[in-house]
Amino acid sequence: MFTGIVTQRARVAEVAPSPSGAAGVVRITVELERAVPGTVVGDSLALDGCCLTVVALDGARVAFEAIPETLRKTTLSRRRAGDRVNLEAALKVGDALGGHLVQGHVDGVGVLREVARRGDDVRMVIGLPDTLRGATVPKGSVAVDGVSLTVGECAEDWFSVYLIPHTLDVTGLAEKRTGDPVNLEADVVGRYVEHHVRRWMSGLASKGAVPQEGTR
Repeated sequence: MFTGIVTQRARVAEVAPSPSGAAGVVRITVELERAVPGTVVGDSLALDGCCLTVVALDGARVAFEAIPETLRKTTLSRRRAGDRVNLEAALKVGDALGGHLVQGHVDGVGVLREVARRGDDVRMVIGLPDTLRGATVPKGSVAVDGVSLTVGECAEDWFSVYLIPHTLDVTGLAEKRTGDPVNLEADVVGRYVEHHVRRWMSGLASKGAVPQEGTR
């Protein structure tokens, strides 16, 4: 579990097939700005919002492996040596919840539609993939490349966020341009509510029932 508060930027040192020879599995090795205290093989770290398991560790040099499913559903398949990624260590019991509850399970890849500076802040408009249509609500939470953000305006297939200078300074979002893909994770609480409401509505439909006013 994470909070969407990026703690540092890591540089991708190498992207190569897994030494295990497993089909389609890629090993991603990154150089941290500073070692994460207490990290051992088997721990979880989030790269651009993707929860990955540490498979090798040598000081500030950390390796992860991504399976084909992860590569298909995230932007990690686009990462090359020299790229920088947002990094967050897993939340520990007792840590401050500075952002919102983030699982590190990317729901889909969105596309940056618009970037506009407004005074000291930046407004970004992000298009939602079909799998996330309607998944954002005004003032709700969303993780963009692992960064916890508050939704500004939204529609069925897009939403906006406003970035303060600090967020632009400590994450990779300032480097994004129109047309760039970003990893998205919808708010986990909203996702569960949506899932159960859809099941409830589906059950009513199968029985030919129509919700009464005040129950929607």
